[in-house]
Amino acid sequence: MAIITFCSNETKETGQTLSLAAIASYMAIQHNYKILIVSTNFNDLSLENCFWEYEKIRNVGAIKTDRNQNIGISSGVEGLIQAINSNRTNSEVVKNYSRIILKDRLDFLLSPETKSYKEYSINVAPYYENIIQSANRYYDLIFIDLSKKMPPNKAAEILQLSDIVVMNITQRLKTINDFAQLRDSNEFYQRRNIIVLVGRYDKFSKYNNKNITRYLKEKETISTIPYNTLFFESCSEGTIIDFILKTKNITDDNDRNVNFINEIKEINDKIIFKLKELQMKI
Repeated sequence: MAIITFCSNETKETGQTLSLAAIASYMAIQHNYKILIVSTNFNDLSLENCFWEYEKIRNVGAIKTDRNQNIGISSGVEGLIQAINSNRTNSEVVKNYSRIILKDRLDFLLSPETKSYKEYSINVAPYYENIIQSANRYYDLIFIDLSKKMPPNKAAEILQLSDIVVMNITQRLKTINDFAQLRDSNEFYQRRNIIVLVGRYDKFSKYNNKNITRYLKEKETISTIPYNTLFFESCSEGTIIDFILKTKNITDDNDRNVNFINEIKEINDKIIFKLKELQMKI
């Protein structure tokens, strides 16, 4: 139904990957959507580590394909590419090669296993467009963590496919200026389907969301994912789902997690509203 891609033009850490994990998890818990998370990262299991202990990410036994054939989940995206090349596809082919997080709600297509960047850029990255289009026929929402190591032409293909692009920035003035320049020079980033998001947000910074909104002349207030120690710890322990389940119903305004969850809810609502707005124009 819809493709939501998280990206950044910043070389330093923006919180992009963990922000995606939080938003997709909350969406799956709160809404009855079939959601897929796609990691396009090369030699980086940061996104996977949000959901499983690091040493258990690849070592998860076998999964069943639609033909009841055992395949190692570690073959994930590479196995899926082989199926596509062999024309062994159907509407659920991506699901068959993905790992379940929440049954019938949230699946995960793991990042490729290859440690060779040449193999990644030649034999894996070119297939993501096809994979995403196939997944879009089965899943309601697809959240894509767009790797900075993705070949630029392939990254551009994914962005063009996307219904919503979440542009991740930091509170560094250079990062804010770089995005402003990118938007001025590239019409793509002037579209209404662009959402600007500040990860690891510090409300005490001079560059708070209201000031950034004014500085960038945005019509809507910039979205944020506040820095939260317990959240970041859960992402390193593979327990993000447990963290969100435990904190989403907290009502004590003095609890430090309330603001974090409220911001996650706000960006979820913004994504849903934006999708409905875009659909009405089709």
